Amino acid sequence: MDKKILLGHGSGGKLTHNLIENLFVRHFHNPVLADQTDSALLSLDTTNVAFTTDSFVVDPLFFPGGNIGKLAIAGTVNDLAVSGAKPLYLSASFIIEEGYDFNDLEKIVQSMAEEAKKAGVQIVTGDTKVVNKGKCDKIFITTTGLGTLSSQLKHISTADKVKRGDKIIINGTIGDHGMAVLAAREFLNLKSDITSDCACLNHLINKALNVSAQIHFMRDATRGGVATVLTELAEITGMGIEIDEQQIPVNENVRGMCELLGYDPLYVANEGKVIMVVASEDTDQVLKAMNNNKLGSNSSVIGEIVDEHPGRAWIKTTIGGKRILDMLAGEQLPRIC
Repeated sequence: MDKKILLGHGSGGKLTHNLIENLFVRHFHNPVLADQTDSALLSLDTTNVAFTTDSFVVDPLFFPGGNIGKLAIAGTVNDLAVSGAKPLYLSASFIIEEGYDFNDLEKIVQSMAEEAKKAGVQIVTGDTKVVNKGKCDKIFITTTGLGTLSSQLKHISTADKVKRGDKIIINGTIGDHGMAVLAAREFLNLKSDITSDCACLNHLINKALNVSAQIHFMRDATRGGVATVLTELAEITGMGIEIDEQQIPVNENVRGMCELLGYDPLYVANEGKVIMVVASEDTDQVLKAMNNNKLGSNSSVIGEIVDEHPGRAWIKTTIGGKRILDMLAGEQLPRIC
């Protein structure tokens, strides 16, 4: 059927009711959502709660390795997981342009349901608005996430326990998401085999946390890429960081596309990469645990925390020199997540 989203789907009346029942509730079904109360009523067995929210405006909506729906789930789950939290519940809010194809909307919703199931989280509440044609670009999604956090892991977000000699680990190749989305933009007329790394990392992170109590910091390297995360870490801790360019895994197709277009992979967005700072004595066991997971099979040590150049991140280049890493200045790739 060539069904389209109508303004009436956002009116709060019968069309809205049908959309919620026949699309969102059907795919996101769980006991909490089934109650359809104005607020989801949740039970949390802790006083430490992790809470995050994010909006997704990626262009194009579908790209190799995912779509805006999968991205919305993974992005929010990962924000909780890298804080050391166990993701439990999500909300999902949709702003949809009048005339948007219903079948494409259902594909997006299906991918959200599938990714949430993989991650072991529930979508328990949400909202839908429809705006006039031309007032938004097809569809925007906002997700909010809630998780529980052990007191023993509260230091992960703050980096309070990072110390000299700690090793810096990443779970695989960088820049895949940004280049996959860029290549999918029709006006560039680019052909590539690059697939986005978009994925929920909570199970991988949990494996690492289970084998080590010495994970001192985690952050997912999304917009701004790896370089921005490392620069922020150096500023937060006041310590120096040195990474080795030869140890940073980069897919050859990504490297070639970056060279063609003048991008540095260190600043390109990822949606399935976590940077961990781990005590040197626990590095091997953390790497082993991560390598045993599909999403961490290319994990490697890319650098360490040092006394030199406090508050700065440096990179040892492949030609033997060194240069300072800084935060991304301006917008490198718009509408990437």
